[in-house]
Amino acid sequence: MQTEEIRCIVKGKVQGVFFRDFVVKHARHLALTGYVRNTSDFMVEVVAQGYHDRLEKLIAHLRKGPFLARVSDVHVEWRQAGEQLENFEVVF
Repeated sequence: MQTEEIRCIVKGKVQGVFFRDFVVKHARHLALTGYVRNTSDFMVEVVAQGYHDRLEKLIAHLRKGPFLARVSDVHVEWRQAGEQLENFEVVF
């Protein structure tokens, strides 16, 4: 199976609600690599690499978010994986 990559922009009440920790937990559980970070315009960016079915599961988690979050939109961009990322982490 070939590794794929997604870049997601998550909009809504997604900062200050442990969203990044939530993403890291689910991505690592799905054995994905990549990163999550807050953007300066109060959204969250997620870049993840892995198998298609596992990326789909992560997208489903992003649409729900943690308990305190209110996700209004998730923009998903599918693309060929570039540089292979080693693990999944929060980037500041």
